Amino acid sequence: MNKLKLILILIVVFCTANFGFAQVGINTTTPLSTLDINGNLSVKTITLTGSSSATLINDGVYISVNPQATDQEFQLPSPITYPGRVYMIRNINNTITAKLTTAAANFFFKGLTSGGVNSIYMYDNHYRTLLIVSDGSNWTVFEY
Repeated sequence: MNKLKLILILIVVFCTANFGFAQVGINTTTPLSTLDINGNLSVKTITLTGSSSATLINDGVYISVNPQATDQEFQLPSPITYPGRVYMIRNINNTITAKLTTAAANFFFKGLTSGGVNSIYMYDNHYRTLLIVSDGSNWTVFEY
């Protein structure tokens, strides 16, 4: 009976240890990364219309902001709370500036290690579309 218990324990240990290094493939039989997708990827898209107080950005990946008044505020969550989170944000209003802020920390434009800012103004010909990534401490900003 003890040998049977030992064998069962070893099987469970080996099976669960193997899952820790698993790779998932979608439309591929030989995934090369933790998640390997051979095909298209769709992400959640939402449109946020500004309001009288700061409009919180807490859902979606591709976010269209539509300010209704100049410098209307759209606020990202804390990058500390959501390390690795990615947002693509676009001001879809052609005439009104959107103000992008964060609940904590700063925005750093790609390649900068100092000179972080606590808000970004998005308007027609400047910062129209931004890719923003949390590094666990701050938001890193890529302009498109």
